[in-house]
Amino acid sequence: MSAVPASSRARIRWIGFQTIVLREMGRILRIWGQTIVPSAVTAALYFVIFGSLIGSRIGQMDGIEYMQYIAPGLIMMAVITNSYANVSSSVFSAKFARYLEEIMVAPLPNWVIVAGYVGGGVLRGLLVGGAVTVVALFFTHLPVHHLIATVVAVLLTAIIFSLAGFINGVFARNFDQVNWIPTFILTPLTYFGGVFYSINLLPEWARTLSFANPVLHMVNAFRFGFLDRSDVAVGWAFGIMALAAVVLFFVALRLMDRGTGLKD
Repeated sequence: MSAVPASSRARIRWIGFQTIVLREMGRILRIWGQTIVPSAVTAALYFVIFGSLIGSRIGQMDGIEYMQYIAPGLIMMAVITNSYANVSSSVFSAKFARYLEEIMVAPLPNWVIVAGYVGGGVLRGLLVGGAVTVVALFFTHLPVHHLIATVVAVLLTAIIFSLAGFINGVFARNFDQVNWIPTFILTPLTYFGGVFYSINLLPEWARTLSFANPVLHMVNAFRFGFLDRSDVAVGWAFGIMALAAVVLFFVALRLMDRGTGLKD
């Protein structure tokens, strides 16, 4: 590859990246009934049960109508679970079907392969997040106070959990291990991440413990973009997300360079 002109190398890498992303996009749209619709239906149920029935009794949360308060959290929850699920299942399926080896022997650096799969996860996260946003608008009004903060928060979150899904897909040896982390780690972190409540309602020890939950910072950064409300320092939240994205990217790249879990 050293004898290939830089412009040609860049074009090859772009074509490789584009191919992986388009393949992932085709997979997402081909089975849209499994990838997009379930999250939209689940969000509608949350709005009906928690927003309409329970929310009418709660009233306001942090000075915001409860239905409106939980909407950013539900959107972010859909982005997290779908970004993660898309990449973890795609990478594991590529290992299982043995076609990941074909990608790895292509004249592409490993960072392009990682970026391609992450790009697919981000696209699914954004598609599902958009679908849940449309559902939310049937139930409540969502003003956008800080557009850039909203966009950056959702993109960083989708990137982080796509990278985490990539790492899970690399290490997983069976489908049970692909589903283990979403069930036993992601779901508890999300439910305790301030989606349905403000941590200011918690006792001091629980509030302090909540700050160790990365999802809390993501949800609140996203909520800040919409509603100008946050239980955490927004600057710290974005710093934590940016650092997590960088660290996870280099971890995923290191695993690819070493062939960990890919040569078994």
